Amino acid sequence: MMNISLRAWHPDDLQTLVGYANNAKIAQNLTNMFPHPYNEEAGKGFIAMANSHDPRRIFAIDLDGEAIGAIGVHPQTDIMCKNAEMGYWLAEPFWGKGIMSIAVAVMIGYGFKHFDISRIYARPFGPNIGSQKVLEKAGFVLEARFENTIYKNGVFMDELVYAVRRPA
Repeated sequence: MMNISLRAWHPDDLQTLVGYANNAKIAQNLTNMFPHPYNEEAGKGFIAMANSHDPRRIFAIDLDGEAIGAIGVHPQTDIMCKNAEMGYWLAEPFWGKGIMSIAVAVMIGYGFKHFDISRIYARPFGPNIGSQKVLEKAGFVLEARFENTIYKNGVFMDELVYAVRRPA
């Protein structure tokens, strides 16, 4: 049985973070705010940002004491103030093991408990079938598909919008 938990990022996670995050296959499925190559400066900035909110919005995905990815819920503002966007990534050696499904399920509960929101959404890229399956397994429903709206590394991709609603 895997010992998976979500926890705060610690400064001593830096080398592991950089080691796992410096992967083009991960960066390909995230916005350009996630740099590639991923270096120590990016890691230090990320850890500081991840620890800057109260209540916490971004967690390390921990497996047996090692940070192997990140997950967060980001409350929106203005007319979207009852929504939060979920984002996440997982180190490649841990893909396909059900870890992200567990982390997403935990974050859904956390998001609805700690934020005054009625909807959590995620926007996986069209080619990222693994992420789509994780969201569907966690109860997210595909609400929209926008054709060729994402432009990453010289390629247009579809943007999908998945969401889960606060239980009644």
